[in-house]
Order: sequence, then structure tokens, then C-alpha cells
Amino acid sequence: MVDKKEIQEKIVQSEKSKEEDLINILKMVAPGTHLRSALDGSLKTGRGALIVVENEHVPSLLDGGFRINARFTPQRLVELSKLDGAIVLSKDLKKIYYANVLLTPDSRIKSAETGTRHKAAERTAKQTGTLVIAISERKQEITIFSGKIRYHLMNTDELLRKTNENIQILEKQRESFDKCVDDLTRVELRNQPSLNHALNVIQKGMMIQKINEDLKKNIVELGKESILLKTRIKEMNSGVEKETDLVIKDYTKVNVKKSKEALKNFSFDEIMSKEHLLGVLAYESETLTEPVKGWRILSKTSLPESDVALLIRSAGSLGAAIHSGISLHKEVLGEENAELFKNEINKIKISS
Repeated sequence: MVDKKEIQEKIVQSEKSKEEDLINILKMVAPGTHLRSALDGSLKTGRGALIVVENEHVPSLLDGGFRINARFTPQRLVELSKLDGAIVLSKDLKKIYYANVLLTPDSRIKSAETGTRHKAAERTAKQTGTLVIAISERKQEITIFSGKIRYHLMNTDELLRKTNENIQILEKQRESFDKCVDDLTRVELRNQPSLNHALNVIQKGMMIQKINEDLKKNIVELGKESILLKTRIKEMNSGVEKETDLVIKDYTKVNVKKSKEALKNFSFDEIMSKEHLLGVLAYESETLTEPVKGWRILSKTSLPESDVALLIRSAGSLGAAIHSGISLHKEVLGEENAELFKNEINKIKISS
């Protein structure tokens, strides 16, 4: 019998691996690298080009051309791209091995491309698993092929515009996230925990992490152009994942790790659906049926994780942990830590 869950996990792993491979490729062709300088230079000549990075499977697909075996420089590649055939680079991108060669991949390999150059690029990438770059003189585009990966490299100005738009969305989501966190803190400190408030925090937190994943690819692709943007993004993501994880830990009725993994694999639409979020936390409605543990609030104090766990286990809930008399705190934490804990909780109440 086919295990659907196992198949789904394999698909997710395959997508993650594909994404990691693409990130590594984008680092190789990011602005500021010699290869990107060569690609942009070739594009400006107004002619197409086909560039292959050699591996053990490539030589059998090469026909004709001539051996260069020269040190790679952007200027040399730009000049050689004026020829009709493909250019073959070494694995480490330090040498140009061949120029003006004909690629002869298996024509039975399916290709969604229409142009001869792009068909050869896609089939070569699928057959050899190597990186192949096609430059279109007509569309003025650079397309990357590697295995089953096909990715269109954006113009740097266009990519900067798109990235700034996403950062603006991220800023709004962060503002909303902070408000939802404050609202949740307020009701929890009043001993009136709300699953709806918790869902709002999880929803906004996962949305920020999802947008950040998309931005990560843009940042890599921008290379040296992204230095200032990285700082802005880092500031907006500060503390989001930890806060969201602690809310999940407080409210889920099932395994915390499984809940977090399931949420990370959600699409944007699934994150926006509270029904999906309830399902992951093992609730049928927004009515709380379990006491809130209190990991998030108690972690805001100076107590080590071991003491937080001990206090939660002894008190049974967040409400009992923060509203119990000093005797329970002294018994669990010791006299000195009990006083410190009470003061810190009072400060959190005042600031909220």
C-alpha cells in the first residue's frame, strides 16, 4: 500500500533540495562575481550565448569547436560569446576549456523551450546535471538551467524594485505581528488566554518567515547590491521565529516539532486559513480546551529554561505560575529567584 504521507515528505524534501541548489547557483552568478560580469557583458553585445560548466558527463556531448584552455576572464568570455557555438568552463570557473562547440544532448529528452539554443541548454542540463546558461539576444534575457531547475535571471534594477516592494510588505507584517503579540501578552497576563489571539500571532509570524524565505533568494541573486537590504531584513525578522515557536509550544495539543514542521511547509493560502492552523494545533474550534503552559511569557524573565519547565510542571498553567503566592515560587525556584521572578513579572505587566 502506498504511504501518502511518505510520498508527501519525499516531495517536500525534493523541493527543499532543489531550492538549496538554486541558491548555490545564484551565488555563482550574483552581481559582483566575474561570471555575472561576463554574462552582463555578453548580453550587451546584442548576441546570444550558451555557456556550460563542465562535469564528467559533458565531454561526450561536445562536437567540433576548438580547445582554448585559457584562464577565465569576463572579457575573454564576452569575446568568445560572439561565436555561434557553446563555451565550456571548468568546474571551478577559473578556466575556459572550449569555445564554439556544438552541444548534442539526447533529443528524446523533453524540453518546454522553443529556441534551438534554449532547447540544447535545457536538455544538456537534464542529461548531465550540470549548470548551463543561455543568453537570448532577442529577449535580452539570461536563463539558468541545472538538472530540472529553470530560472530566469532578473535585471538588477528590476530585482531591486521587486525586493523593495517585498520589504515594504514585510515591514507592515512586522507591525501587525508586534501588535498581535502585545494583544496576546495582555490577555495572558490577565489570565484570559485566547486561542484566537494566539492564532493571529502564529499567522503573522509564519507569514513573515515565508516572505523572508522568498527574499532570501532575491538577496542572494542581488549579490553585492544587497548589503544595506540585508540589514533592514535582519532587523525586521529579529525575534519573530523564536516568539512564534513559543506561542506554538504554548498552544499546541500535539508534538511541538511536528506542529512547527507542518506550518513551515504551508503555502501562503494555508497560513491565511485559521482552519488549517487549528488543525495543526489539534483544535476543532477556537475554544481553548487546554491550559496555556506559559513558555512564552515565562521565557521573558531571566529564569533558565530548566527553571521555566519546573515552574510550568509545578503550577500546571501560565495563570497559576504568575498568580500563585510567593510560597510556590520559593518552593520551586528558591527564595532569591522567587523574588526576582515576581519583580520581573510585575515589570512585564506594567510594560503591557
